[in-house]
Amino acid sequence: MGRGGRVAEVLGSGNGPRYNRAARNTADPDSPGENPLDSVHLTEEHRMMQRQVRRFVAAEVLPNGAAWEKAGMIPREVLRKLGALGIYGMRVPERYGGAGMNAMASVALAEELARCTFGGFTMTVMVHTDMATPHLLNAGTEEQKRRWLPRIVSGEAITAIVVTEPDAGSDVQGLRTVAKRDGNGWVLNGTKRFITNGVYGDLYVVAARTDISVKPSRGMSMFLVERRTPGVKIAKKLEKMGWLCSDTAEIVFEDARIPGDAILGEENRGFYEIMRNFQNERLVAAAIYAGEAAKAIEITLDYVKTRQAFGGPLWDKQAIRLRLAMYAARVEALRQLVYHTAWLDAQGKDCVKEVSMAKAMGGELVHEVIHGCLQYHGGMGFMRESAIERMARDARIHTIGGGATEVMLEEVAKRLAPDA
Repeated sequence: MGRGGRVAEVLGSGNGPRYNRAARNTADPDSPGENPLDSVHLTEEHRMMQRQVRRFVAAEVLPNGAAWEKAGMIPREVLRKLGALGIYGMRVPERYGGAGMNAMASVALAEELARCTFGGFTMTVMVHTDMATPHLLNAGTEEQKRRWLPRIVSGEAITAIVVTEPDAGSDVQGLRTVAKRDGNGWVLNGTKRFITNGVYGDLYVVAARTDISVKPSRGMSMFLVERRTPGVKIAKKLEKMGWLCSDTAEIVFEDARIPGDAILGEENRGFYEIMRNFQNERLVAAAIYAGEAAKAIEITLDYVKTRQAFGGPLWDKQAIRLRLAMYAARVEALRQLVYHTAWLDAQGKDCVKEVSMAKAMGGELVHEVIHGCLQYHGGMGFMRESAIERMARDARIHTIGGGATEVMLEEVAKRLAPDA
């Protein structure tokens, strides 16, 4: 089967009409044309995937998301259903059950999934597909890949990236968790915090110091650790401002013993693996921002065209129309930068500057757009029953998580004036 054949097989068989260019601008919920934004970079396979995600969101997420928010978790059977559609395997090679696609598939998935209006659901999925699993793809042994990737693709095993600590967030070199050799294995000790999928996930990708005699960038390694390993403790399920349906943990390792083959990649090279995947993580984050902002505008357009005030619909007020038009233009600019950057990545080109630009600009923009859209909902925008209210809470993290805006701008500045 050719490149991307698996996703075509799973998404295209008996699951609704194939892409029809003439139908792009119809009201058909299966048509990508329902989203006014499109890209020359999107292939038929990308559109098939997006249609399938949209149907899944309509059938599973929108009717149940509010209950998941109250429960603080997403049922595992729901995540397995999404796995059965082939969504988790977009970047996984075909020999392990995936589609073998590139960064373009990740941003297409992230943008479409972000339109669900439940940021916690989006992040549960994207942490699994694009923030934790890539470490296994990039650095895992053949044995590790054969053991875990089929389970990851199916949704039987949900992954988490376990790097952040109480004193180490964007500054990864500040981490203190230590892994010491013990016979043929390792012993882990330390505390991790703000770990998405940490409470109910199955497989952790853990960063730890393996040589404390050198600076962290030269003495850090990555490990595959099963959540049920003795000595791995969920110290706390963290309560958050937003992303209420995603589980977030504080994890403590107390003499957690793991086998020697649990190390992921080369010993003491973990810092570089983290930096390597940061680019994919941040690019996906920017795609999420574009999807959320576009959906907020769409919701707000529907509202202002029907909400009557001062003798007519709010849409008749020029100030509102023009502000929404400018929001749409800026979101489109972000989206084009995201897709261009994904293209650069797919071509194997250095795109750290572009990724950092998209992450910084997108994080600030989505926050501004969603809060501006909430304003036009008036009192309803302040109500918990309103999707825009939930989106506003969920969006607040975007200038912080995955690399704060200030950190991203420093990365851009370094590349603007490398000799300064």
